[in-house]
Amino acid sequence: MRALAADYDGTLAVDGRVDDRTLRALARLRAAGHRLVLVTGRRLPHVLSAFPAVDVCDRVIAENGALLYRPDLGEERQLAPAPPAALVAELQRRGVEPLGRGRVILATHEPHGAEVAATIRDLGLDHQVILNKGAVMVLPPGVDKASGLVAALGELALVPGEAVGVGDAENDWAFLATCGRS
Repeated sequence: MRALAADYDGTLAVDGRVDDRTLRALARLRAAGHRLVLVTGRRLPHVLSAFPAVDVCDRVIAENGALLYRPDLGEERQLAPAPPAALVAELQRRGVEPLGRGRVILATHEPHGAEVAATIRDLGLDHQVILNKGAVMVLPPGVDKASGLVAALGELALVPGEAVGVGDAENDWAFLATCGRS
C-alpha cells in the first residue's frame, strides 16, 4: 500500500468530527511515507469547517468526486462542469428544498429523489442521481468518488491499485472497487 483513500463521515469522522486518536493514526501513516486521500460527498467549505486538520491529507476529493483540493497549497480544481442553470431553476420551481449547490454537485434529501430524477429526464439531461443515506446528489455522468480518486492519485504519481480504500456507505462503493484493496 502506498496510499489510503478514506471516506469522511462514518469512516474517519464520527458525528462529523475526527477524534484525536484517529488524527494521530493518520499522522503516523503519513510519517511512514504513505499518502492520504480524503474522499467525501461533502462540499469543500463543509470539509474545511468540520476538519481543521485537513492538511494531514495529501489530497481531498469533495463533492462526491467533482472537486479536487490540495491542502498544502489551498488550491482546488473542478473536475467537471457546473450544473446547468436550467436544472437549478427547474428544481427550485418544483419546490425541491433544501437544494445545496457546490461547484458541481447539487444536493438535497429524500423524499425528493424521484422529483430530481424526473426533472433531469424532463430537461433531457444525462446527469446522474446518486443516493446515499437519505441524501440525493446530482452530478454529471461519469463523476463519482472513483473518478475523483483516480484524478487525485494521478497527481500523486500513483495508480488505484496502490491504494487501500475504506468507506461505509453506498456512494463509497465505486471508489472502494477501484482501489487495490478495500
